[in-house]
Amino acid sequence: MDEIRVLIVDDSSVMRKMIEHSLRNAGIQIRRSWGIRWLEALPAQGQHRRLVLSDINMPVMNGLELLQRLCATGIAKGAPVIMITTEGGESEVVQALAYGARGYIRKPFAAEQIREQILPVLADKT
Repeated sequence: MDEIRVLIVDDSSVMRKMIEHSLRNAGIQIRRSWGIRWLEALPAQGQHRRLVLSDINMPVMNGLELLQRLCATGIAKGAPVIMITTEGGESEVVQALAYGARGYIRKPFAAEQIREQILPVLADKT
């Protein structure tokens, strides 16, 4: 698989490591972080295809606010966003899809579910 940079945005270090492990097993290179400090630098990271995986429920800036910013700056066009949410986040999922998220993964998840959601998005070049 081509080099693909994936940014994991989650306030839980355990969750970031679980997602990272699942992606590495699928052969996907990862760039992980959380928070907003990377937002301005993201477009300058080269021409690699990118994907953003973002938790919805986070302090300071939640995943929906982050998604709105990514869409407003045009970053979401070059870096599709998949949201990660808990079982009870149905209204947030609907909002995220309306804001432009390309999919979602519900917690708790199995590694195979992550691959099933992500690989089709990465294969879609539109």
